[in-house]
Amino acid sequence: MTAQGSRATRQKRQQQIVEHVLAKGDASAAELSELTGVSLMTVHRDIAELADRGILRKYHGGVSAQPSTVFESSSDFRLHAHAAAKNALAREAMSFITPGMSLMLDDSTSALALAKLLPQVGPLTVVTNYRLITEELRDAEDIRLICIGGEYSRTHDSWIGLPALEMVGSFSVDLTVLSTSAMTATMTYHQEQEIVAIKRAMREAGAVSVLLMDHSKVGRSALHRLAGVELYDHVLLAAPVEDGLLTAMRELTDVRVVTAE
Repeated sequence: MTAQGSRATRQKRQQQIVEHVLAKGDASAAELSELTGVSLMTVHRDIAELADRGILRKYHGGVSAQPSTVFESSSDFRLHAHAAAKNALAREAMSFITPGMSLMLDDSTSALALAKLLPQVGPLTVVTNYRLITEELRDAEDIRLICIGGEYSRTHDSWIGLPALEMVGSFSVDLTVLSTSAMTATMTYHQEQEIVAIKRAMREAGAVSVLLMDHSKVGRSALHRLAGVELYDHVLLAAPVEDGLLTAMRELTDVRVVTAE
């Protein structure tokens, strides 16, 4: 198995662990070993990694769920999740883009779906920290591509950390497009503090900000607050969205709901 395949297998197994613990409240290591079909040693490594990331709470012999938690899957895994919804969000986001604009795109797979449409617009400047977006746009002759550097995150397949933050802070772009792992009617969240920091900086770098969220992320919270819903100029949501949440969000900002094909 390739290194990429091994990472994807580990991420799928860890997601299975998280979903099981969230459903039950807690679980023993032996129970998780039987569930996933791997050794106790492998389960303990998974538990340690998930606890270090603040997703689960470890205790002697097992784990329990944090009071508010979101499992942030690897980029490899996220690429295949809710693809139709992300494509619908990307098509709607194109309405904010005109030739000659400067854009900043985060390391979300929703932003990647938008990046794939950008060559049809015309001359653009695109700033991003996501490796897959740079790969997507590197041969697009009408796009000036600026890559944000820093510490490479294998989980997110992007560059983060202090160097990336400093570079993001040096830009002033027309439009920032981003996504995150969770939102309620009034607040957006992410499980990892380093990701929160860079997404905050990206939102602030744009004269206009657009948040793209598929339905699996709506009505949930995570460990760290990112920004209030009112701080995004536009929020695009993929249906279905609960009516009460939608009404509350629309009191704070422009919210548009799209339907996946």
